Amino acid sequence: MDDIQNDQEPSAQESDTDMEKTEVPAVPSKQNDDQQSNKLPLPFALNFSILMVSQPMVMLAKAISFLRTLLKKRPAAPYTLYVVVMIMVDAAAVLFIQWSMYEEPTYADPDAVDDTTKMFNSVAGQLTKFVAQMWMEHNYVWLLNFLVLGMVYLVLIFVLNRFWVATAVFAIITSTYAVANSIKVDLRNEPIIPSDLGFLSSGNGGEITSFIPKDSQPLVDGTITMLIWLTIICLALQLIDGRRCVIPFHWWRPFRNTKTIIGNCTRIIAAVLSVTLLWSFTWNLGVNGSWSYKWAKSLGDDPLLWSTVVDATYNGPTMDFLRLAHAKTMDKPKDYNKETMEVLAKRYKESAQATNETRANNLTDSTVVMILSESFSDPTRAPGVELTEDPMPNIHALEGTTTSGLMLSPGIGGGTANIEHQALTGLSLALFDNSMQSPYQELVPHQKTPYTFNQIWNDAYGKNGSVAFHPYFKNMYLRDSNYKKFGFSKLYSLDSKPPITHQDHIDSSPYVSDAASYQNVLDSINSNDHTQFIQLVTMQNHAPYNDFYADNQFKEADVSQFSDEEKQSIDNYAKGISLTDQETADFLNQLNAVDKPVTVIFYGDHLPGIYSTATKDKNNTLVMHETDYFIWSNQASASAGVKLDPQTAGYVSSNSFMALAAKHMNAKVSPYLEMLTQVQAQIPAISRLISSNDSWGDGSTAYLDAEGNRIKRKDLSKEANQLLNDYRLVQYDMSKGKGYLNDDGFFAVK
Repeated sequence: MDDIQNDQEPSAQESDTDMEKTEVPAVPSKQNDDQQSNKLPLPFALNFSILMVSQPMVMLAKAISFLRTLLKKRPAAPYTLYVVVMIMVDAAAVLFIQWSMYEEPTYADPDAVDDTTKMFNSVAGQLTKFVAQMWMEHNYVWLLNFLVLGMVYLVLIFVLNRFWVATAVFAIITSTYAVANSIKVDLRNEPIIPSDLGFLSSGNGGEITSFIPKDSQPLVDGTITMLIWLTIICLALQLIDGRRCVIPFHWWRPFRNTKTIIGNCTRIIAAVLSVTLLWSFTWNLGVNGSWSYKWAKSLGDDPLLWSTVVDATYNGPTMDFLRLAHAKTMDKPKDYNKETMEVLAKRYKESAQATNETRANNLTDSTVVMILSESFSDPTRAPGVELTEDPMPNIHALEGTTTSGLMLSPGIGGGTANIEHQALTGLSLALFDNSMQSPYQELVPHQKTPYTFNQIWNDAYGKNGSVAFHPYFKNMYLRDSNYKKFGFSKLYSLDSKPPITHQDHIDSSPYVSDAASYQNVLDSINSNDHTQFIQLVTMQNHAPYNDFYADNQFKEADVSQFSDEEKQSIDNYAKGISLTDQETADFLNQLNAVDKPVTVIFYGDHLPGIYSTATKDKNNTLVMHETDYFIWSNQASASAGVKLDPQTAGYVSSNSFMALAAKHMNAKVSPYLEMLTQVQAQIPAISRLISSNDSWGDGSTAYLDAEGNRIKRKDLSKEANQLLNDYRLVQYDMSKGKGYLNDDGFFAVK
């Protein structure tokens, strides 16, 4: 047989080849097994050799050699080309991202709207205005966004040191951001913010695609296709470009010559400086008075912290995102450590235990309704306002029979969520760094488990222990996402699912009436078998103060010596307050008919920004920050008819409301509430006061005594200073620190 012959002669065909001297081995002997195992079989060796000398392979080798030669001789792209491409790609990115904030308007009657209006209101028209305002209004927000994104572009260029690769990466990042932003705005009327990145880091990134609506899928698919082609083009250009690196750089032989050393140093310095510049800008953007804050303001940036969607629309999504990326919360107290916090917790636990021995009730024995009444205050307390009719007689009468007084507000004309945050958490805006403008926007999104007082009821009754109502849009101040973190079972708003039930308006007012808002609360109380914590933020008296009401008697009752414009706003505002006064009285009467204990914490968040004459006088600073509040219990409550001493309750700040309510209800307290009670007793009111008719900006911290007089920090007693230091330690631990108190029973009532 052929496979066992020892001396087989090669065929004539094989002898004509270059392999004529190749011997065909016999069947391997036992001793040659190891050698043969390492040799290729003859058919493979022959076929491979034939393949390598074949005409196609020879042509391929020549082609490769030609390409290598060509690549060595390929021209380097000029830096001018890089600059032109960078400008074009950067500008396109700004427009694409800004486009994500717009949508085509719809009209009830398209024929009634002229073509010019339609053109200006279209997406193209809004984008054009965003750019053209540089010349029309001398607002350089588009240029600001262009320069900021340019910083990102430069970081990628200098870090990667490959221009075309960096261009592809930049396009992928900005396009992905623009598409995601468009989808989120469409779904929630809210732009992408830094806290959204936690969704990716939490391991839920794979679920993102499930959130894409069907009508957005073409946008996603089109963007992906565009990015694939752009990436291919960029990689091809990177291959063709003779300038392989933007800055010459050699890893393996960094010191071979002077040119190499200079190139290496230049590349490292460029990368470090670009990263440092971007980091510094982002880190300081939210800090008032910083270089990036001032620079952005000089180019037209106008932070609108009350709404991320409005801020992103007017200032650009990029600016809104970076603004919220970092806010200085507060400086770390020098004595902050685990041992200090353990000693502090033990001290207030013992004090709370002593307090609770004297109190007979629990907070959860009653339903607590916390009402933030939008812009509610007594118009007659504003300097210069003279009305011949009392706009709030019912509440004035009520204040004589129940716990009541004046609340020191941080803002004028706005800043609602700051006062709300204080009331729900017990934290004070005055103890935060002055650059912390809006905790709802800058702090809460970065917190995992922030503490709020409604959680006392959640601990007793589960997730249905607390509910919130706001007769406006849920995205305002990020309430929807923040309330979920706070533990509210549901936030009912105009755009929630289901929406808030009662939405009645008064005359031509654009806002839901207080009567309708109160009815939603009554429905919740009557439909639950257990007590609740109910949060209500009203809208009836929100600006603007136009002529909404059909019968406004205050047009005749106003005898103030102001301009007609100022008087008109005051008159319309006074009418709204008058309606709130009557609606609140009716609400309390209905609660009296409920056979369940209910306690109401009612307060105005700030004065309206309509007193232009009064705010010009610095002597009016305090009175322009004082709103009305009361704590009231219905007849079914053990605390019905209780009125705390004015020395205790005459002047407060909103962070003290829950501590005061516990005292009003003779209810047991947690160590945290005990600390707040002691702070309020020593420093009745503390607040960061805005010095002008503005809801944001820098302010000075004010301390009030029991008579409402402003006192200096240095004049505080030793006990007050100790309590203030404890308060600062606790607030730092809750907002920025290690959370030592979370597992120490500090917030539990025992």
